[in-house]
Amino acid sequence: MLYVTGYLPYRHDLQLSASSHLASPLLSVGYDTVSIGKTTTLPTANHKWLTHTYKEDDFKISAYTTHERGARSLSLLAAASYTSVTCYLPAGVRMLFEVLVTVVVLVVSVRVWYLTTSGRCHSTRSMKGKTVIVTGGSAGIGLHTAEDLVRRGARVILACRNLEKAYKVAAQLKAEASQGGEVAVRLLDTSDLNSVRTFAKEILDTEKHIHVLINNAGISEPPEKVITNEGLELTMATNHFGHFLLTNLLLERLKQSAPSRIVNVSSLFHTFVSSLDLNSLNFEKEVYRRYVPYNRSKLCNVLFSLELARRLEGSGVTANSLHPGVVKTDILVAYHTIRGMIMKLVFMLWAKDSELGAQTNIYLAVSEEVEGVSGRYFTDCKQVKPSKLARDKDLAKRLWEVSEKAVKLRPEEKFC
Repeated sequence: MLYVTGYLPYRHDLQLSASSHLASPLLSVGYDTVSIGKTTTLPTANHKWLTHTYKEDDFKISAYTTHERGARSLSLLAAASYTSVTCYLPAGVRMLFEVLVTVVVLVVSVRVWYLTTSGRCHSTRSMKGKTVIVTGGSAGIGLHTAEDLVRRGARVILACRNLEKAYKVAAQLKAEASQGGEVAVRLLDTSDLNSVRTFAKEILDTEKHIHVLINNAGISEPPEKVITNEGLELTMATNHFGHFLLTNLLLERLKQSAPSRIVNVSSLFHTFVSSLDLNSLNFEKEVYRRYVPYNRSKLCNVLFSLELARRLEGSGVTANSLHPGVVKTDILVAYHTIRGMIMKLVFMLWAKDSELGAQTNIYLAVSEEVEGVSGRYFTDCKQVKPSKLARDKDLAKRLWEVSEKAVKLRPEEKFC
């Protein structure tokens, strides 16, 4: 006996098939129902268990989906034979097998749904003549973002802290470029404000235009609190303060190159922050806890974009933030605790690959659909609402003021 159970929250007719004539268990996921043996159409209602019993063969079939389209397009085929080896197993072992099969079906089904419904950038826009800076462009979604932009003909500047790795990536991207795209490499460590200032000066000295700035570089928090030479917590320095300073230093050139775009890579994890003490962004007044710095820095990315968009209104420069999705990146390597290992396992099961994770980056950098759109938050190439805290305009304004002081932004460096 094989049980496949789950929950179906949308009202649709989902056709499921089962047969007792197979020699071994069969599991598959397909676009349409495959009819094998006896077939039935099971009507479902909102928030009702979907259950049907094939009395002749003693099958109980259920299905799980969390998406309206998924209820129509995903069908599960599950079959087991009474003549298979499982019927000779002890009841406990057979039950364990059935549970494992159920888990496999659910995992495969939801993963297929997640990957097939993830957003993609469908714009075919050429980026010839455009200069794009990608921080953290030598790995993960930054690498795939750069790769796409080079193929579109852009001049892409990889702003990375590991030059050896960046030069190898640049050589690979140049070899694959088919539209005349260019690749340059510059040293940048966003956790080091001196490095940010040096990088910005090099860019201003060598680049006449900056059409897109993608603030992509990021780290997960270290196990113990690390304070930089400037007195900033390492995760906040890398993910927020460094990009805040960099953007301000390049802002005049971005304005001169308008229409231009600023893309800040945030994360869904910003929603895990319930409050933000601007007097303790670097844990001056609280105990350092794992996961908090990363979540906090991602909230700051959204708030930074919100206030930046307000200040740039009418300038021809837009600023937006995004959640790339749960993506398999090098950031996962940092999770060494038991909780972290569990998170890593979950991420590996459900996460997108880096190429798919880069799609919203690319979308905000090139798509005609977001021309003139500013101060918004996106995921899967669609505009969505960030958390309530991330929409707090007063908090965004006060964060800007605190950030100016933290990075020691000079009067002559303020262009908005």
